[in-house]
Amino acid sequence: MLVKDNQPQLRWELQGLFADPVLVASTGTSVRRGNKGHGRLERRRLWSSSALVGYSDWPGLAQALCVEREVTRLNTGEVRRERAYAVTSLTPEQADASRLLTLWQGHWSIENRLHWVRDVGFGEDRSAARVGGVPQGLAALRNLTIGLLRAHGHATIAATRRAFAHHADAAVALLGL
Repeated sequence: MLVKDNQPQLRWELQGLFADPVLVASTGTSVRRGNKGHGRLERRRLWSSSALVGYSDWPGLAQALCVEREVTRLNTGEVRRERAYAVTSLTPEQADASRLLTLWQGHWSIENRLHWVRDVGFGEDRSAARVGGVPQGLAALRNLTIGLLRAHGHATIAATRRAFAHHADAAVALLGL
């Protein structure tokens, strides 16, 4: 779980832990990865530590994580660095730093492939539906639509929606009607 400013005590504990590289190295693992594409070079580093187990009162905490990301724009040389903190109930035996970084990156692929599409493509955040079960029902319909389109090989949801807007018969055929 990503730890943000709305959990000030836990965030303070994590920042203090990861400010001590000797303690982190003796109680966890780390990994580095990089990739190049889309006009940028990205480097990620993840540290994990079990040092807060028994110290923090956060329920289920088995490891604390710190992810540092450095992005260099290749055309300008501009460098941006950011650091994020998280906690997990996965023990070091269940997931070392390499596995945790893979899971972290997988979370963002879900965020980009589903939540972003719902928020931006379907305007979910702008929806005026706020009564009873209507918001949940509409969210379920959006998820069903996205899943159906992806299951039929449509990777770009926005372009597919535009195409179906002009060819409603193709959308109906996709449903088998």
